[in-house]
Amino acid sequence: MLSTRVYGMLVLAGFAGAIHAQAPAKPPAIEAFAKGVQIYACKPSNGNYAWVLKAPDANLSDAGGHALGKHFAGPSWQATDGSVVVGETLNSSPSPDAGAVAWLVLHAKSHTGAGEMASVQYVVRTRTEGGLAPAAGCDAAHAGSEVRVPYSAVYLFFRGA
Repeated sequence: MLSTRVYGMLVLAGFAGAIHAQAPAKPPAIEAFAKGVQIYACKPSNGNYAWVLKAPDANLSDAGGHALGKHFAGPSWQATDGSVVVGETLNSSPSPDAGAVAWLVLHAKSHTGAGEMASVQYVVRTRTEGGLAPAAGCDAAHAGSEVRVPYSAVYLFFRGA
């Protein structure tokens, strides 16, 4: 079995083009295990209705189970020291697990605070389980309703040079 660090670097290496040129070559500064939910809202879409991602809501911990922070709308990650990084997706790849949300590479678009997240430049979401929107149940009768779908993932945070 590959270590998470090697596995994460392979994920980065798997994204071609701009990611290959931009991704840092050093190991992740922070490795976080997320456990929570993906929140979806039922909204009108092109004459029908569809589940649309509203926000994630997850706790982040280290390999020993110690709290590192939380993940929420933005997408944002907040460390226990209060620092925040907000990301924007650079690339997405389907999860090898057909029942899980995609693996992502995100670039930091903003930061708040001077702590752990202040110098994060890239975030990689990998090893996802669950979190996909329901296949049914969103119609006119359920417009405006929300569902919370359990998910877990590993987030790798890479700092700039």
